[in-house]
Amino acid sequence: MMDMPPGEPNRSTDEARGPRLREIPIRLMVPNLITVLAICAGLTGIRLAFEARYELAVAMVLLAAFLDGIDGRIARLLKATSKFGVQMDSLADIINFGVAPALVSYAFLLDGARSLGWIAALLYAIAAGLRLARFNVMEDRGIKAPWQSEFFVGVPAPMGALLMLLPVYLGFLGVERTPLFIYGSVAYTVGIGYLLVSRLPVWSGKSSKIRRDMMFPIMLLVVLYVALLMSYTWEVLSVTVVAYLCVLPFSARAWKRRYGTITIEDERTHV
Repeated sequence: MMDMPPGEPNRSTDEARGPRLREIPIRLMVPNLITVLAICAGLTGIRLAFEARYELAVAMVLLAAFLDGIDGRIARLLKATSKFGVQMDSLADIINFGVAPALVSYAFLLDGARSLGWIAALLYAIAAGLRLARFNVMEDRGIKAPWQSEFFVGVPAPMGALLMLLPVYLGFLGVERTPLFIYGSVAYTVGIGYLLVSRLPVWSGKSSKIRRDMMFPIMLLVVLYVALLMSYTWEVLSVTVVAYLCVLPFSARAWKRRYGTITIEDERTHV
């Protein structure tokens, strides 16, 4: 056996051991852990729905939506963004904003319409997946249209999940599950799915600014809203959904006033 020169590393031994594992800071794991917790909450919501624990199921879906909404912001705050995290977040979005709300609604209400209810749940879940795919493609474009800082194309998936569960909120408030209510909920679910994949310009609020003297009043209003949400959860969520739906026509009118000479289809950033 030949002797290795002094100071020369034993390459055969290093190759046998395989590649060395690179250490990463703990802070890089925090956003991914939050995303995993969001997926767990969404899947747990599905389980609770099929155990007929509907209020807890909806609460878990809303918790999943909240966790899924903050993981990206925490990643940017900690400077821990990564391609792996982006892929994890996309998978979590499909579960939490598409599959989980659809199955919870089906278990609670849409099942009363049999096959039509299942078709409505399927259409909504697929629409949420398509909406998220379109959003990811538009975000990956190097050049973005000016309107993308102010408007979404279609209702965003997180809000779509909140909107789609309106019949469930009403059921918690005592609305009887009559055939009219059930089949009306089927049509409503399909309608929300359409809003997700539509090209309706929806105000995003990303570039909005407020006057300094309005900061404290707005903070107080937010605190009041959260307090009411904790005390009158289903009432506040129902009012929030109705208010959001009422704002959509005004959002489209604002688009027409600012960008009336072009349409979303004219832009190269759409799918």
